[in-house]
Amino acid sequence: MGWSLPIFRVAGIQLRIHITFLLLIAWLAFGYYAQGGSAAAASRVIFVLLLFLCVVLHEFGHAFAAKAFGINTPDITLLPIGGVARLERMPEEPVQELIIAVAGPLVNVVIALGLFVAGGSQALFNPSTVEGGGLIAQLLTINIILVLFNLLPAFPMDGGRVLRALLATRMSYARATQVAATVGQGFAFVFGFLGLLWNPFLIFIALFVYIGASQEAALAQMKDVSRRFPVSSAMVREFRTLSEDATLQEAVDALLATSQHDFPVIDETGSVVGLLTRQDLIGALRKNDPTLRVGDVMRRDIPTVTTGTRFEDAFRIMQECNCPAVPVLDRMKRLVGLLTPENVTELMMVQSAMPPRRAS
Repeated sequence: MGWSLPIFRVAGIQLRIHITFLLLIAWLAFGYYAQGGSAAAASRVIFVLLLFLCVVLHEFGHAFAAKAFGINTPDITLLPIGGVARLERMPEEPVQELIIAVAGPLVNVVIALGLFVAGGSQALFNPSTVEGGGLIAQLLTINIILVLFNLLPAFPMDGGRVLRALLATRMSYARATQVAATVGQGFAFVFGFLGLLWNPFLIFIALFVYIGASQEAALAQMKDVSRRFPVSSAMVREFRTLSEDATLQEAVDALLATSQHDFPVIDETGSVVGLLTRQDLIGALRKNDPTLRVGDVMRRDIPTVTTGTRFEDAFRIMQECNCPAVPVLDRMKRLVGLLTPENVTELMMVQSAMPPRRAS
């Protein structure tokens, strides 16, 4: 994720902190310092950091559960609104998604039980303890709230994925996602209404939930379309290539002369040896080194797919390598196309606009 800083790696999972999270901590520290001095600022910032530690452990719960099904998690990013575990791919079976979705809240349940044993039980029987500032009591209360909030049946919360997994056992994945997304959008309207009457922060949560539900529905529709068509159905057939020894100026000319953002790089035999992305090209230009060639800055670890590969498999490959485009080869290993996320989006738009065919 852009604007994020790597912190450390655990079990192959890179933990990142988004720059906005650091700005949030600075803003809170300044606000608490203005209200109660350095001691108050330090205590509240420590509490916020412990809260987000619980969030990080929650995301690691998802990641380790996914690992059990062979799904890797490249990174976890800490945002002001919580944590995001980026899975390489979504689980194929509803039971797998159910387990992965529940794993995160279960971590918070374990944390809450530990805090309860450590003395946080007074928070449940004496609410004034929470208001009085007991750290263990506050953390126990927050973890209970995290469990309840995350289990709401609304995307992108865990409860939305639990609902979809349960529905997917009785209907298609796309239909289950659509139903769960509709429920999530309903919760978004409720949050928005309550935000107008009570707490404006709920309006922000409403937008977050509504956008997340809409994106999840679109992804499910895209996945449904991608299962029914091979890559050759909508791959880019007219595109430009670059040679390994091409200059950066030649790459700039190709970028400006076309609507293409990513360029397959070929050797003297015509075989694909890499991919030059717009981002990599701009980064190379900033170095102001006239000796650089396309072969020096291109990505060499780019996988390829064939014309008969299903869109679903091609997208999984793109997600696993975090590639903006994938070269498409024919049976003779010749470069015949280029696959980008826009291809499936356009195919999905075309298919949704076409009237359903009647069986004759």
